[in-house]
Amino acid sequence: MSGTIDRRQFLLGSATAGAAMALPSFAHGQAPGDRAPPPRPRDARSIYVDGQGAVDGFDEPEPGRYVPNERLLAAIRERRIDIVNATIGDVGNGPDRFRNAAAAVAGWDRLIDAHANILAKIESAAYIRAAVAAGKVGIVYNFQDTTPLEADAGNVDTFATLGVRVMQLTYNKRNLAGDGCLERSNAGISDFGCEVIARINRANVLLDLSHAGQRTQAEGIAASAGPASITHSGCRALVDLPRNTYDAEMRALADKGGVFGVYLMPFLRLSGQPQREDLLRHLDHAVNVCGEDHVGIGTDDPFLGYAVNDESRAEHRRFYEDRVRRGISAPGESAEVMNYVEGYNSGDRYDRIAADLGRRGWSGARVDKVLGGNFVRLFGEVWKA
Repeated sequence: MSGTIDRRQFLLGSATAGAAMALPSFAHGQAPGDRAPPPRPRDARSIYVDGQGAVDGFDEPEPGRYVPNERLLAAIRERRIDIVNATIGDVGNGPDRFRNAAAAVAGWDRLIDAHANILAKIESAAYIRAAVAAGKVGIVYNFQDTTPLEADAGNVDTFATLGVRVMQLTYNKRNLAGDGCLERSNAGISDFGCEVIARINRANVLLDLSHAGQRTQAEGIAASAGPASITHSGCRALVDLPRNTYDAEMRALADKGGVFGVYLMPFLRLSGQPQREDLLRHLDHAVNVCGEDHVGIGTDDPFLGYAVNDESRAEHRRFYEDRVRRGISAPGESAEVMNYVEGYNSGDRYDRIAADLGRRGWSGARVDKVLGGNFVRLFGEVWKA
């Protein structure tokens, strides 16, 4: 087990974990003349949390050596984000999932150690406060599938000990734990899935039900002894696509103390590139259904945003076609629509979203909850520290 880390995995959190995680991650910024928001004060009490994201902004001057570029350093100085819940390891059924996940954890541990002046591994709520106070970006390790467990629920404890603090039950298709959102049978959770959830609860790990089928979500919320999360999804009442979540499951999640994270993905509308209004509409609906204490943001995007040029469009097409071949592409994905929201494709997106929500009439307290406070509260409740 070498513990090396794939370049795309390093740049974007996972080489395969989501539709947002494959394109060149060099932000093109916003439209000409669109002025950047001012930096957040260093002592701002609000905490920005990306409930499902990725840390990019590193150059590779030689193979295996990563150096933060000035865009990343400036974004950290300006407190554009504080905590990122990032995917470690592969998704989908396949060989060597346990070994690859363990190697990815080791690689990320070394990376964070090498850049301890700007990065911190987050394993408890106390670590969040310490990272913010020190001016670092905190990284939470997550799985977007339980395939790294390789049919042994006891491996939940193994990975929890290694610092994986969030575990997603399924990824789009069926695995041993249950059905993903693309399985036509919608069969819910298996006996093994129930065992895994019990282990996740006992290990004080957060259960994530993103990418799950409707019954898997409903049964997972009910089976969990404590609050769960859907870290990155959209509202199915607004856009009827499988990757979005029905109101009933959103409400059940909130009733049990969980947090529903809204992503910045094509599934926010039926066709075309998502716009700012699409995201804001989903956030409004989620708050109306769940309440302002149970909604967050999980962008499913790299921190600094995507390049938008001929090269990245071609790479996106190749990425989409590969997902189609593997059978994990969801309705709403497209070779023509890239995985970002127009107007929020930059490292200062949270400040832009905050300003837009304020113009929409949201109070500052509600904005602070949705942009991170609710996830911070949930992490503390589940992690017990």
